Amino acid sequence: MENPLGGLRTVTAVRYVTPLRSGGSVPGVVEADDLGMYVVKFTGSAQGRKALVAEIIVGELARHLGLRVPELVLVNFDPSVAAEEPHQEVQDLLHASAGLNLGMDYLPGAADFTPDALGVDPVEAARIFWLDAFTANVDRTVHSSNLMTWPTSGHQEPRLWLIDHGASLVFHHRWESAADAVGKAYDFRSHALGSPGLDMAAADAELAHRVTPQLLRRVVAAVPDAWLTDEPGFGAPDDVRNAYVTHLAARARVSARWLPMGMS
Repeated sequence: MENPLGGLRTVTAVRYVTPLRSGGSVPGVVEADDLGMYVVKFTGSAQGRKALVAEIIVGELARHLGLRVPELVLVNFDPSVAAEEPHQEVQDLLHASAGLNLGMDYLPGAADFTPDALGVDPVEAARIFWLDAFTANVDRTVHSSNLMTWPTSGHQEPRLWLIDHGASLVFHHRWESAADAVGKAYDFRSHALGSPGLDMAAADAELAHRVTPQLLRRVVAAVPDAWLTDEPGFGAPDDVRNAYVTHLAARARVSARWLPMGMS
């Protein structure tokens, strides 16, 4: 079903397949009524709804900038579909997450990225690095790249896919100091793709002007109202959306202040 907010489809979970314990949020593989399989991140996790907001904003922004991100969908979840899950801590999470959650298309056979297993196009690497610097993503490191390799349609060779952006947009955890973070430099020292050979000037020239207020409004419109309600310091959900647009549009205009030096 199309999401009336635009951008994301809405599906309904019909079967809970298995929890994924590789991360602290314990997402789960879920089958939906469109016959698709999704990795679902739940609103009841310790990371909370702001991680899901970041997933949507950064994931959809990446897609519009031409990077590969598995399709994101909103997932209506009834805990009764997981009645046979034996672990109580998972049951507690699922019962705390009844209603709307976030799913990412499951990529069967995808593998974790390792530099020795897949050569990376330096132009693509610079684009990914630029996105991470722009969105202050602290969770694409040499220890946990949050990059998968999976063939795209019509290609035999695996391609890079970006996942797990919930640790981005750190400014939205302290809105009162968000303005101070507009020009904050990005710490690239542990980035999974960090390299002195990346042409960041070219990536900036290609991408910064494309992050317009119009694009940002389209991206944040996909975030459900329920995940923006009762935000301290704001009235309606649209007030929070406007704050995201204002902050990110301002950051896009001052890329010289936050792009790492010595990368090109």
